[in-house]
Amino acid sequence: MVQVQTTTPSQRLQLVSQALAQQGQYGTVSQLSREYAVSRQTVYDWTAVGRQALTAAFTPQPAEVGRSLERLVLTLLSEGHAAERGIQACLAELGQAVSVGTIHGIIREGQQRAVTLLDGTVPPGARVGALDEIYGNNRQGGYLSVVDAQSGAVWATAGPLAVDHDSWALLLLALEERGPRLSSGVSDGGGAMQAAWASVYPALALQRDVWHVLHEWSKGQARLDRLVQEWTARTATVARQAARVAAGKPPIGNHPQTDPAAHAALVAQAQRTAEASCYLSSELHSLLEVVVLVGGQLRTLPAREADLDSLTALLTELRAQAPAAMQGHIAHLATSLAHARQALLRFAPVLDQVHAQASALLGPTAVGIIAWAWQRRAILGPTSAQLLDGLPVFWRPAAALLLETWTQTVRASSLVENWHSVLRPHLAVHRTLSTGMLALLAVCHNHRLAPRGVHQDSSPLSRSGLDAPADWLVALGYPPCTAQPTRTSQQRRPALALVA
Repeated sequence: MVQVQTTTPSQRLQLVSQALAQQGQYGTVSQLSREYAVSRQTVYDWTAVGRQALTAAFTPQPAEVGRSLERLVLTLLSEGHAAERGIQACLAELGQAVSVGTIHGIIREGQQRAVTLLDGTVPPGARVGALDEIYGNNRQGGYLSVVDAQSGAVWATAGPLAVDHDSWALLLLALEERGPRLSSGVSDGGGAMQAAWASVYPALALQRDVWHVLHEWSKGQARLDRLVQEWTARTATVARQAARVAAGKPPIGNHPQTDPAAHAALVAQAQRTAEASCYLSSELHSLLEVVVLVGGQLRTLPAREADLDSLTALLTELRAQAPAAMQGHIAHLATSLAHARQALLRFAPVLDQVHAQASALLGPTAVGIIAWAWQRRAILGPTSAQLLDGLPVFWRPAAALLLETWTQTVRASSLVENWHSVLRPHLAVHRTLSTGMLALLAVCHNHRLAPRGVHQDSSPLSRSGLDAPADWLVALGYPPCTAQPTRTSQQRRPALALVA
Protein backbone atom coordinates (compact mmCIF):
# COMPACT_ATOMS: atom_id res chain seq x y z
CA MET A 1 0.00 0.00 0.00
CA VAL A 2 1.40 3.44 -0.98
CA GLN A 3 1.77 5.94 1.86
CA VAL A 4 0.42 9.39 0.97
CA GLN A 5 2.49 12.36 2.13
CA THR A 6 0.36 14.91 4.00
CA THR A 7 3.02 17.60 4.42
CA THR A 8 2.61 20.96 2.77
CA PRO A 9 5.29 22.69 0.66
CA SER A 10 6.03 25.10 3.51
CA GLN A 11 6.52 22.21 5.92
CA ARG A 12 8.88 20.51 3.47
CA LEU A 13 10.82 23.76 3.17
CA GLN A 14 11.15 23.93 6.96
CA LEU A 15 12.23 20.29 7.10
CA VAL A 16 14.94 20.78 4.49
CA SER A 17 16.11 23.99 6.13
CA GLN A 18 16.47 22.32 9.54
CA ALA A 19 18.17 19.28 8.04
CA LEU A 20 20.73 21.45 6.23
CA ALA A 21 21.26 23.70 9.26
CA GLN A 22 21.75 20.77 11.66
CA GLN A 23 23.71 18.63 9.25
CA GLY A 24 26.16 16.40 11.05
CA GLN A 25 24.37 16.45 14.43
CA TYR A 26 23.45 13.04 15.84
CA GLY A 27 19.72 12.28 15.88
CA THR A 28 18.66 15.07 13.51
CA VAL A 29 17.19 12.76 10.86
CA SER A 30 15.26 10.67 13.42
CA GLN A 31 13.86 13.78 15.09
CA LEU A 32 12.69 15.30 11.79
CA SER A 33 11.18 11.97 10.76
CA ARG A 34 9.06 11.80 13.90
CA GLU A 35 8.16 15.51 13.87
CA TYR A 36 6.88 15.58 10.27
CA ALA A 37 5.64 11.97 10.19
CA VAL A 38 7.77 10.91 7.24
CA SER A 39 10.29 8.15 6.77
CA ARG A 40 14.00 8.62 7.29
CA GLN A 41 14.61 7.92 3.60
CA THR A 42 12.19 10.72 2.69
CA VAL A 43 14.16 13.13 4.88
CA TYR A 44 17.36 12.10 3.11
CA ASP A 45 15.75 12.51 -0.36
CA TRP A 46 14.26 15.94 0.34
CA THR A 47 17.50 17.13 1.86
CA ALA A 48 19.40 16.07 -1.27
CA VAL A 49 16.91 17.89 -3.50
CA GLY A 50 17.16 21.04 -1.40
CA ARG A 51 20.96 20.97 -1.39
CA GLN A 52 21.01 20.57 -5.19
CA ALA A 53 18.59 23.45 -5.66
CA LEU A 54 20.60 25.78 -3.42
CA THR A 55 23.83 24.81 -5.14
CA ALA A 56 22.34 25.57 -8.56
CA ALA A 57 20.89 28.87 -7.35
CA PHE A 58 24.21 30.19 -6.04
CA THR A 59 26.49 28.75 -8.74
CA PRO A 60 27.37 31.29 -11.48
CA GLN A 61 25.95 30.07 -14.79
CA PRO A 62 28.21 30.36 -17.86
CA ALA A 63 26.89 32.64 -20.58
CA GLU A 64 25.37 30.82 -23.53
CA VAL A 65 27.68 31.52 -26.42
CA GLY A 66 25.97 31.88 -29.77
CA ARG A 67 22.54 32.76 -28.43
CA SER A 68 22.92 36.50 -28.24
CA LEU A 69 19.83 38.59 -28.66
CA GLU A 70 21.25 40.22 -31.78
CA ARG A 71 21.72 36.87 -33.51
CA LEU A 72 18.20 35.78 -32.65
CA VAL A 73 16.62 39.01 -33.88
CA LEU A 74 18.55 39.17 -37.16
CA THR A 75 18.04 35.47 -37.88
CA LEU A 76 14.29 35.77 -37.35
CA LEU A 77 14.28 38.84 -39.59
CA SER A 78 16.21 37.30 -42.49
CA GLU A 79 15.41 33.59 -42.34
CA GLY A 80 11.98 33.76 -40.72
CA HIS A 81 10.65 36.71 -42.79
CA ALA A 82 9.26 38.14 -39.55
CA ALA A 83 8.25 41.70 -38.80
CA GLU A 84 9.36 43.44 -35.60
CA ARG A 85 6.26 42.48 -33.64
CA GLY A 86 6.50 38.94 -34.97
CA ILE A 87 10.09 38.80 -33.72
CA GLN A 88 8.88 40.04 -30.33
CA ALA A 89 6.28 37.24 -30.17
CA CYS A 90 8.85 34.60 -31.10
CA LEU A 91 11.27 35.81 -28.45
CA ALA A 92 8.48 35.78 -25.87
CA GLU A 93 7.94 32.09 -26.64
CA LEU A 94 11.65 31.56 -25.86
CA GLY A 95 11.22 33.29 -22.52
CA GLN A 96 12.78 36.63 -23.50
CA ALA A 97 10.66 39.73 -23.02
CA VAL A 98 12.07 42.29 -25.46
CA SER A 99 10.51 45.59 -26.42
CA VAL A 100 9.83 46.58 -30.02
CA GLY A 101 12.18 49.54 -29.57
CA THR A 102 15.05 47.25 -28.64
CA ILE A 103 14.35 45.02 -31.64
CA HIS A 104 14.19 48.06 -33.91
CA GLY A 105 17.55 49.27 -32.59
CA ILE A 106 19.18 45.89 -33.20
CA ILE A 107 17.85 45.77 -36.75
CA ARG A 108 18.97 49.33 -37.47
CA GLU A 109 22.49 48.59 -36.17
CA GLY A 110 22.65 45.41 -38.28
CA GLN A 111 21.53 47.30 -41.37
CA GLN A 112 24.22 49.95 -40.90
CA ARG A 113 26.88 47.26 -40.58
CA ALA A 114 25.51 45.51 -43.67
CA VAL A 115 25.63 48.69 -45.76
CA THR A 116 29.28 49.21 -44.78
CA LEU A 117 30.18 45.58 -45.48
CA LEU A 118 28.42 45.46 -48.85
CA ASP A 119 30.07 48.70 -49.97
CA GLY A 120 33.47 47.26 -49.12
CA THR A 121 32.96 43.92 -50.88
CA VAL A 122 35.08 43.96 -54.03
CA PRO A 123 35.67 40.73 -55.98
CA PRO A 124 39.04 40.04 -57.58
CA GLY A 125 39.14 40.35 -61.34
CA ALA A 126 36.36 41.23 -63.72
CA ARG A 127 32.92 39.70 -63.28
CA VAL A 128 29.81 39.29 -65.42
CA GLY A 129 26.85 41.24 -64.09
CA ALA A 130 23.21 40.16 -64.31
CA LEU A 131 20.79 43.11 -64.29
CA ASP A 132 17.10 43.07 -63.46
CA GLU A 133 14.41 44.92 -61.55
CA ILE A 134 11.51 43.78 -59.41
CA TYR A 135 8.45 45.84 -58.53
CA GLY A 136 7.05 46.12 -55.03
CA ASN A 137 3.44 46.21 -53.97
CA ASN A 138 2.70 49.19 -56.17
CA ARG A 139 4.03 49.95 -59.60
CA GLN A 140 5.39 53.34 -58.57
CA GLY A 141 8.85 52.10 -57.68
CA GLY A 142 11.10 49.14 -58.35
CA TYR A 143 14.15 47.50 -56.80
CA LEU A 144 17.19 47.42 -59.08
CA SER A 145 19.88 44.79 -58.63
CA VAL A 146 23.23 43.83 -60.13
CA VAL A 147 24.14 40.21 -59.32
CA ASP A 148 27.17 38.17 -60.31
CA ALA A 149 25.92 36.06 -63.21
CA GLN A 150 28.46 33.30 -62.46
CA SER A 151 28.45 33.04 -58.66
CA GLY A 152 25.15 34.64 -57.59
CA ALA A 153 26.75 37.24 -55.28
CA VAL A 154 24.82 40.51 -55.00
CA TRP A 155 27.08 43.46 -55.85
CA ALA A 156 24.52 46.27 -55.83
CA THR A 157 20.84 46.62 -54.93
CA ALA A 158 18.72 49.73 -54.42
CA GLY A 159 15.11 50.82 -54.23
CA PRO A 160 12.37 51.70 -54.38
CA LEU A 161 13.34 53.80 -57.37
CA ALA A 162 11.83 54.84 -60.66
CA VAL A 163 12.69 52.20 -63.24
CA ASP A 164 14.24 54.50 -65.82
CA HIS A 165 17.55 55.32 -67.45
CA ASP A 166 18.71 57.70 -64.71
CA SER A 167 18.14 55.23 -61.85
CA TRP A 168 19.99 52.44 -63.63
CA ALA A 169 22.83 54.74 -64.68
CA LEU A 170 23.31 55.99 -61.10
CA LEU A 171 23.33 52.44 -59.78
CA LEU A 172 25.95 51.32 -62.32
CA LEU A 173 28.09 54.41 -61.70
CA ALA A 174 27.94 53.84 -57.93
CA LEU A 175 28.98 50.22 -58.48
CA GLU A 176 31.90 51.29 -60.66
CA GLU A 177 33.09 53.77 -58.02
CA ARG A 178 33.04 51.10 -55.30
CA GLY A 179 35.51 48.92 -57.20
CA PRO A 180 33.83 45.82 -58.73
CA ARG A 181 34.76 45.59 -62.41
CA LEU A 182 32.34 44.18 -64.97
CA SER A 183 33.58 42.50 -68.13
CA SER A 184 30.09 42.11 -69.60
CA GLY A 185 26.45 41.96 -68.59
CA VAL A 186 23.22 40.11 -69.21
CA SER A 187 19.63 41.32 -68.92
CA ASP A 188 16.10 40.44 -69.95
CA GLY A 189 16.02 43.20 -72.54
CA GLY A 190 14.47 46.05 -70.55
CA GLY A 191 14.84 49.34 -72.38
CA ALA A 192 15.91 51.40 -69.34
CA MET A 193 18.73 49.09 -68.29
CA GLN A 194 19.94 48.67 -71.87
CA ALA A 195 20.16 52.44 -72.36
CA ALA A 196 21.90 52.93 -69.01
CA TRP A 197 24.39 50.16 -69.75
CA ALA A 198 25.22 51.68 -73.14
CA SER A 199 25.88 55.05 -71.51
CA VAL A 200 28.01 53.75 -68.61
CA TYR A 201 29.78 50.85 -70.39
CA PRO A 202 29.75 51.74 -74.09
CA ALA A 203 32.59 49.32 -74.88
CA LEU A 204 31.13 46.28 -73.06
CA ALA A 205 28.58 43.89 -74.51
CA LEU A 206 25.19 43.39 -72.85
CA GLN A 207 24.01 39.85 -73.51
CA ARG A 208 20.30 39.28 -74.00
CA ASP A 209 18.92 36.69 -71.59
CA VAL A 210 18.32 33.50 -73.57
CA TRP A 211 15.82 32.08 -71.09
CA HIS A 212 13.30 34.90 -71.57
CA VAL A 213 13.31 34.42 -75.34
CA LEU A 214 12.86 30.66 -75.05
CA HIS A 215 10.14 31.21 -72.45
CA GLU A 216 8.22 33.42 -74.87
CA TRP A 217 8.50 30.67 -77.46
CA SER A 218 7.20 28.07 -75.02
CA LYS A 219 4.18 30.26 -74.23
CA GLY A 220 3.51 30.83 -77.92
CA GLN A 221 3.79 27.08 -78.58
CA ALA A 222 1.34 26.41 -75.77
CA ARG A 223 -1.19 28.78 -77.36
CA LEU A 224 -0.85 27.02 -80.72
CA ASP A 225 -1.27 23.60 -79.11
CA ARG A 226 -4.33 24.82 -77.24
CA LEU A 227 -5.96 25.96 -80.50
CA VAL A 228 -5.29 22.56 -82.05
CA GLN A 229 -6.94 20.85 -79.07
CA GLU A 230 -9.97 23.15 -79.20
CA TRP A 231 -10.50 22.63 -82.93
CA THR A 232 -10.01 18.88 -82.65
CA ALA A 233 -12.56 18.68 -79.84
CA ARG A 234 -15.01 20.66 -81.99
CA THR A 235 -15.02 17.98 -84.73
CA ALA A 236 -17.96 16.07 -83.25
CA THR A 237 -19.97 19.30 -82.94
CA VAL A 238 -19.38 20.13 -86.60
CA ALA A 239 -20.55 16.65 -87.58
CA ARG A 240 -23.77 17.11 -85.58
CA GLN A 241 -24.38 20.49 -87.19
CA ALA A 242 -23.88 18.97 -90.63
CA ALA A 243 -26.40 16.22 -89.78
CA ARG A 244 -28.98 18.85 -88.76
CA VAL A 245 -28.48 20.71 -92.03
CA ALA A 246 -28.81 17.44 -93.98
CA ALA A 247 -32.05 16.75 -92.15
CA GLY A 248 -33.42 20.14 -93.15
CA LYS A 249 -32.99 21.73 -89.73
CA PRO A 250 -31.17 25.02 -89.08
CA PRO A 251 -27.80 24.91 -87.29
CA ILE A 252 -27.62 25.89 -83.62
CA GLY A 253 -25.47 28.59 -82.01
CA ASN A 254 -23.58 31.66 -83.10
CA HIS A 255 -21.33 31.25 -86.14
CA PRO A 256 -22.02 27.53 -86.53
CA GLN A 257 -19.72 25.39 -88.65
CA THR A 258 -21.52 22.90 -90.83
CA ASP A 259 -18.83 21.69 -93.25
CA PRO A 260 -16.92 18.66 -91.81
CA ALA A 261 -14.48 18.56 -94.72
CA ALA A 262 -13.48 22.21 -94.29
CA HIS A 263 -13.13 21.73 -90.54
CA ALA A 264 -10.97 18.63 -91.01
CA ALA A 265 -8.73 20.60 -93.36
CA LEU A 266 -8.47 23.39 -90.78
CA VAL A 267 -7.51 20.91 -88.04
CA ALA A 268 -4.90 19.30 -90.28
CA GLN A 269 -3.45 22.70 -91.18
CA ALA A 270 -3.33 23.71 -87.51
CA GLN A 271 -1.58 20.47 -86.55
CA ARG A 272 1.05 20.99 -89.25
CA THR A 273 1.58 24.57 -88.05
CA ALA A 274 1.96 23.54 -84.41
CA GLU A 275 4.39 20.74 -85.30
CA ALA A 276 6.46 23.07 -87.48
CA SER A 277 6.57 25.67 -84.72
CA CYS A 278 7.67 22.99 -82.24
CA TYR A 279 10.46 21.96 -84.61
CA LEU A 280 11.66 25.55 -85.01
CA SER A 281 11.57 25.97 -81.24
CA SER A 282 13.81 22.94 -80.74
CA GLU A 283 16.19 24.26 -83.39
CA LEU A 284 16.34 27.62 -81.60
CA HIS A 285 17.14 25.81 -78.34
CA SER A 286 20.02 24.00 -80.01
CA LEU A 287 21.27 27.11 -81.79
CA LEU A 288 21.53 29.08 -78.53
CA GLU A 289 23.45 26.39 -76.62
CA VAL A 290 26.99 27.08 -75.51
CA VAL A 291 28.31 24.20 -77.60
CA VAL A 292 26.74 23.54 -81.02
CA LEU A 293 28.12 20.54 -82.91
CA VAL A 294 27.26 19.94 -86.56
CA GLY A 295 29.02 17.04 -88.27
CA GLY A 296 31.54 16.81 -85.44
CA GLN A 297 32.61 20.46 -85.89
CA LEU A 298 31.88 23.38 -83.58
CA ARG A 299 29.54 26.00 -84.99
CA THR A 300 31.11 29.46 -85.32
CA LEU A 301 29.35 32.79 -84.84
CA PRO A 302 28.85 33.46 -88.60
CA ALA A 303 27.36 29.98 -89.01
CA ARG A 304 25.05 30.54 -86.05
CA GLU A 305 23.89 33.86 -87.46
CA ALA A 306 23.20 32.23 -90.81
CA ASP A 307 21.17 29.52 -89.07
CA LEU A 308 19.25 32.20 -87.19
CA ASP A 309 18.47 33.96 -90.49
CA SER A 310 17.18 30.69 -91.91
CA LEU A 311 15.03 30.11 -88.83
CA THR A 312 13.56 33.62 -89.14
CA ALA A 313 12.77 33.03 -92.81
CA LEU A 314 11.08 29.71 -92.03
CA LEU A 315 9.04 31.39 -89.28
CA THR A 316 7.84 34.03 -91.76
CA GLU A 317 6.89 31.33 -94.25
CA LEU A 318 5.09 29.38 -91.52
CA ARG A 319 3.04 32.43 -90.59
CA ALA A 320 1.87 32.85 -94.19
CA GLN A 321 0.69 29.22 -94.34
CA ALA A 322 -0.90 29.10 -90.88
CA PRO A 323 -4.62 29.48 -90.15
CA ALA A 324 -5.72 33.06 -89.53
CA ALA A 325 -6.27 32.46 -85.81
CA MET A 326 -2.65 31.28 -85.44
CA GLN A 327 -0.93 33.98 -87.43
CA GLY A 328 -0.98 36.50 -84.59
CA HIS A 329 0.76 34.08 -82.22
CA ILE A 330 3.45 33.29 -84.78
CA ALA A 331 3.93 37.00 -85.47
CA HIS A 332 4.50 37.53 -81.74
CA LEU A 333 7.21 34.86 -81.79
CA ALA A 334 8.88 36.50 -84.77
CA THR A 335 8.74 39.93 -83.10
CA SER A 336 10.26 38.70 -79.83
CA LEU A 337 13.06 36.99 -81.75
CA ALA A 338 13.72 40.07 -83.88
CA HIS A 339 13.99 42.35 -80.81
CA ALA A 340 16.48 40.02 -79.13
CA ARG A 341 18.34 39.02 -82.28
CA GLN A 342 21.20 41.51 -82.05
CA ALA A 343 22.19 40.61 -78.47
CA LEU A 344 21.33 36.90 -78.36
CA LEU A 345 24.70 35.62 -79.59
CA ARG A 346 27.06 38.05 -77.86
CA PHE A 347 28.55 35.18 -75.89
CA ALA A 348 29.76 33.48 -79.08
CA PRO A 349 32.79 35.65 -80.09
CA VAL A 350 34.76 34.72 -76.97
CA LEU A 351 33.96 31.07 -77.59
CA ASP A 352 35.21 31.30 -81.17
CA GLN A 353 38.54 32.69 -79.98
CA VAL A 354 39.07 29.85 -77.50
CA HIS A 355 37.93 27.27 -80.06
CA ALA A 356 40.43 28.62 -82.59
CA GLN A 357 43.28 28.40 -80.08
CA ALA A 358 42.38 24.83 -79.13
CA SER A 359 41.96 23.79 -82.76
CA ALA A 360 45.43 25.13 -83.55
CA LEU A 361 46.89 22.90 -80.83
CA LEU A 362 44.77 19.76 -81.10
CA GLY A 363 42.95 19.99 -84.40
CA PRO A 364 39.20 20.48 -85.08
CA THR A 365 38.42 16.78 -84.71
CA ALA A 366 39.86 16.57 -81.20
CA VAL A 367 38.03 19.75 -80.18
CA GLY A 368 34.82 18.21 -81.51
CA ILE A 369 35.39 15.09 -79.39
CA ILE A 370 35.92 17.22 -76.28
CA ALA A 371 32.75 19.17 -77.08
CA TRP A 372 30.83 15.91 -77.53
CA ALA A 373 32.02 14.75 -74.10
CA TRP A 374 31.06 18.08 -72.51
CA GLN A 375 27.53 17.83 -73.91
CA ARG A 376 27.24 14.47 -72.13
CA ARG A 377 28.98 15.56 -68.93
CA ALA A 378 26.00 14.49 -66.81
CA ILE A 379 26.82 10.90 -67.80
CA LEU A 380 30.60 11.03 -68.27
CA GLY A 381 31.42 13.52 -65.51
CA PRO A 382 29.81 15.42 -64.10
CA THR A 383 32.87 17.47 -63.04
CA SER A 384 35.50 18.84 -65.38
CA ALA A 385 38.21 16.89 -63.56
CA GLN A 386 36.44 13.61 -64.31
CA LEU A 387 36.10 14.55 -67.98
CA LEU A 388 39.80 15.42 -68.19
CA ASP A 389 40.78 12.06 -66.69
CA GLY A 390 39.19 10.33 -69.66
CA LEU A 391 41.18 12.31 -72.26
CA PRO A 392 44.74 11.79 -73.49
CA VAL A 393 47.37 13.48 -71.36
CA PHE A 394 48.61 15.85 -74.05
CA TRP A 395 45.02 17.02 -74.68
CA ARG A 396 44.37 18.05 -71.10
CA PRO A 397 45.84 21.60 -70.96
CA ALA A 398 43.84 22.77 -73.98
CA ALA A 399 40.81 20.74 -72.90
CA ALA A 400 40.92 22.32 -69.43
CA LEU A 401 40.74 25.77 -71.03
CA LEU A 402 37.80 24.71 -73.18
CA LEU A 403 35.86 23.20 -70.29
CA GLU A 404 36.46 26.24 -68.09
CA THR A 405 35.34 28.59 -70.87
CA TRP A 406 32.17 26.63 -71.55
CA THR A 407 31.35 26.38 -67.86
CA GLN A 408 31.80 30.12 -67.25
CA THR A 409 29.86 31.22 -70.34
CA VAL A 410 26.84 33.29 -69.34
CA ARG A 411 23.68 33.25 -71.42
CA ALA A 412 20.96 33.92 -68.83
CA SER A 413 20.24 36.20 -65.88
CA SER A 414 18.67 33.45 -63.79
CA LEU A 415 20.83 34.20 -60.72
CA VAL A 416 19.39 37.68 -60.37
CA GLU A 417 15.94 36.08 -60.58
CA ASN A 418 16.99 33.84 -57.66
CA TRP A 419 17.93 36.94 -55.68
CA HIS A 420 14.55 38.49 -56.38
CA SER A 421 12.87 35.32 -55.11
CA VAL A 422 14.65 36.06 -51.82
CA LEU A 423 13.28 39.61 -51.76
CA ARG A 424 9.69 38.72 -52.62
CA PRO A 425 8.66 37.24 -49.21
CA HIS A 426 10.19 40.22 -47.40
CA LEU A 427 8.28 42.61 -49.66
CA ALA A 428 5.07 40.79 -48.74
CA VAL A 429 5.83 41.30 -45.02
CA HIS A 430 7.39 44.78 -44.91
CA ARG A 431 5.67 46.28 -47.99
CA THR A 432 8.75 48.48 -48.60
CA LEU A 433 12.43 47.58 -48.23
CA SER A 434 14.89 50.28 -47.19
CA THR A 435 18.49 50.51 -48.35
CA GLY A 436 19.65 49.03 -45.05
CA MET A 437 17.22 46.13 -45.28
CA LEU A 438 18.32 45.38 -48.84
CA ALA A 439 21.96 45.41 -47.74
CA LEU A 440 21.22 43.12 -44.78
CA LEU A 441 19.47 40.58 -47.00
CA ALA A 442 22.26 40.83 -49.58
CA VAL A 443 24.94 40.08 -46.97
CA CYS A 444 22.93 37.09 -45.73
CA HIS A 445 22.50 35.84 -49.29
CA ASN A 446 26.17 36.33 -50.19
CA HIS A 447 27.40 34.24 -47.24
CA ARG A 448 24.83 31.44 -47.43
CA LEU A 449 26.34 28.01 -48.10
CA ALA A 450 24.72 25.88 -50.77
CA PRO A 451 23.26 22.81 -49.00
CA ARG A 452 23.50 20.52 -52.03
CA GLY A 453 24.32 20.37 -55.72
CA VAL A 454 27.49 21.18 -57.62
CA HIS A 455 28.24 24.16 -55.34
CA GLN A 456 27.59 22.34 -52.08
CA ASP A 457 29.22 23.96 -49.01
CA SER A 458 30.27 27.04 -50.96
CA SER A 459 28.84 30.56 -50.79
CA PRO A 460 28.40 33.10 -53.61
CA LEU A 461 31.33 35.11 -52.23
CA SER A 462 33.63 32.09 -52.15
CA ARG A 463 32.64 31.23 -55.72
CA SER A 464 33.58 34.81 -56.65
CA GLY A 465 37.10 34.31 -55.33
CA LEU A 466 36.67 36.02 -51.94
CA ASP A 467 37.66 34.53 -48.60
CA ALA A 468 34.51 35.11 -46.53
CA PRO A 469 33.24 33.48 -43.32
CA ALA A 470 30.38 31.03 -43.65
CA ASP A 471 28.42 32.80 -40.91
CA TRP A 472 27.01 36.07 -42.21
CA LEU A 473 26.47 37.38 -38.69
CA VAL A 474 30.15 36.86 -37.91
CA ALA A 475 30.93 38.86 -41.06
CA LEU A 476 28.79 41.66 -39.59
CA GLY A 477 30.79 41.58 -36.36
CA TYR A 478 28.49 39.57 -34.07
CA PRO A 479 29.84 36.77 -31.82
CA PRO A 480 29.96 33.33 -33.45
CA CYS A 481 27.50 30.60 -32.60
CA THR A 482 29.49 27.69 -31.16
CA ALA A 483 26.56 25.57 -30.01
CA GLN A 484 26.18 22.64 -32.37
CA PRO A 485 22.70 21.24 -33.09
CA THR A 486 22.05 17.83 -31.60
CA ARG A 487 21.03 15.14 -34.05
CA THR A 488 18.04 13.09 -33.07
CA SER A 489 17.78 9.38 -33.54
CA GLN A 490 15.41 9.94 -36.46
CA GLN A 491 18.07 12.07 -38.14
CA ARG A 492 20.77 9.44 -37.59
CA ARG A 493 18.72 6.46 -38.68
CA PRO A 494 19.06 6.92 -42.49
CA ALA A 495 22.85 7.18 -42.19
CA LEU A 496 23.01 4.04 -40.06
CA ALA A 497 20.84 2.24 -42.56
CA LEU A 498 23.20 3.19 -45.38
CA VAL A 499 26.21 2.01 -43.38
CA ALA A 500 24.51 -1.29 -42.64
